Amino acid sequence: MTVRPIAKAVKGMPTSDGAGVRLTRLLGTPEAQNFDPFLMLDHFDSAEASDYIAGFPDHPHRGFETVTYMLEGKMRHRDNTGREGLIETGGIQWMRAGRGIIHSELPEQTEGRMRGFQLWVNLPSRLKMSEPGYQEFDADKIPVETREGGVTVKVVTGKTARGARGPVEDSAIDPIYFDVTAPAGAVFEEPLSADHAAMIAIYEGEVKVEGRTVAALGAAFLGFGDTVRIEATRDARFLLLAGKPIREPVVQYGPFVMNTREEIIQAVNDFQAGRF
Repeated sequence: MTVRPIAKAVKGMPTSDGAGVRLTRLLGTPEAQNFDPFLMLDHFDSAEASDYIAGFPDHPHRGFETVTYMLEGKMRHRDNTGREGLIETGGIQWMRAGRGIIHSELPEQTEGRMRGFQLWVNLPSRLKMSEPGYQEFDADKIPVETREGGVTVKVVTGKTARGARGPVEDSAIDPIYFDVTAPAGAVFEEPLSADHAAMIAIYEGEVKVEGRTVAALGAAFLGFGDTVRIEATRDARFLLLAGKPIREPVVQYGPFVMNTREEIIQAVNDFQAGRF
């Protein structure tokens, strides 16, 4: 057993996106630009409607996947194919933008706390122009595994060593998306294939990995090994995210993520010509 150490730790960067939604960016910052196969990770959390009420009006995507995980609140999404749905507390939406989609994500509430994450996952070149699609699951469809010491593991995608399997299926990067809760002093330990890149995003409390401490709101990018071992030094909640690196060139222009500059130019032209 080789426990993965922290290769790099960063603090989240306050920013805003959409129509002024306040959030903390943990990946996709000048300090942590991307982490193959992941492109961006945002955490939004506010009880003030003015921080989130404008939401994310119509905007395009091409060449990657967006993953929206709602910890608290309700978000309505619509797209230019006529599809519509509601992501509620504890639910997940895994959307493949593929060759192109225009969608909106707007709060379905005018008061109360809204909290969650959006993760951007890259696609290999063979899938960048695939058909758009969705996987959506309410909280009651996502298994929660209980472990020693009061640790719980909510399994969005992937399979734990103890057998819990998440409902999201994605063969492109063989992803792991666990939401872990651990009281102070408890330890979360999980085997993880050495061919996966892995990171943790701490959004409550504080944890320690191989003697190095990371507090909320921070991210830790893990080095080589076949096991993840995380100790909660204070009551903590964190995401464990992992996937197989794609190892292809990444050329990004806002909401378009392709492999070459020419493909980006084509994406812009297609969007402007109404071909999404």
